[in-house]
Amino acid sequence: MEPSTYPEPDVRLARLAHLAALPPAWPPTGEFLDDLAKRTGLHAHDLLLVADLPVPATAWLFDETAGASSSLVWRSLALTASARQLLRARASSMSAPAGTLAPWQPRPYEQYPPGFGSLLLRMLALRNLNWSGAAKAMCLMSGVCKAASTIGAVGRGVKELDAEMLDGFAATLGVPVAVLAELTGVRPSPELREPAPEVVDTASLIWEIRHLTREQEVALTEYAEVLGGR
Repeated sequence: MEPSTYPEPDVRLARLAHLAALPPAWPPTGEFLDDLAKRTGLHAHDLLLVADLPVPATAWLFDETAGASSSLVWRSLALTASARQLLRARASSMSAPAGTLAPWQPRPYEQYPPGFGSLLLRMLALRNLNWSGAAKAMCLMSGVCKAASTIGAVGRGVKELDAEMLDGFAATLGVPVAVLAELTGVRPSPELREPAPEVVDTASLIWEIRHLTREQEVALTEYAEVLGGR
């Protein structure tokens, strides 16, 4: 998407505020962002990206070998609601050992021009999802199955952010398609659907585990397998 079609941050935030029936606020207060997050399903850190405001440095600390694996995503989607709750509770109780996380360093191909595609990819990066991880999660969570290179092309602005891709990003982020449609101005699919409960819960799980190590993610996947066999 060309930078000329990418509105200023106050306009982007105002679009979401309009959808959430909130009076726009610029510059946004912490209270406003928290309220907007609750009404849209996005996280406050996502909204900081929308507003081109600094995201705390701790939000970018990861084990880049970790992130939600396709095995964990698949198992989470297959669990009952009560089992998903137990899985998320286990995830939220875990924290990475000191010194095991490092600041995210975008690679040259992850340097994107301004645009909604790059905004959405940075939201996924906040969840420790690279192109490959995002493609796998998106396929499982939405049925929108694209190559990792296609995900990257959206970020670089050489692949159009269309209704199908909007469905995929919305599911992976765990928000209604209407939220991303309002933000980006992309016309959504005619069958505008809310994300299924298992999709929302799995998106929340992806958020919970973003600062865990690979070993912890493997242990959590094993726990999900046990929950699935109950």
